[in-house]
Amino acid sequence: MTSSRGHQGAHGAGQIIEQLNNQAEAAEQIQGSNKVDEEIQAAANVHSSELDAIFNNDNDSD
Repeated sequence: MTSSRGHQGAHGAGQIIEQLNNQAEAAEQIQGSNKVDEEIQAAANVHSSELDAIFNNDNDSD
């Protein structure tokens, strides 16, 4: 059970990111990969790591 609306939003955002990653992986398996796809995936992972750091720091104060 979540303790705040912010935490609920973070959990929902995490689920959305996970679903989009799953869809991207499935598309890559079907269609193959290209340089642009690889660059987008790399950029998405960097952004995700930054968000994880922010959310983890926020949750540490609970």
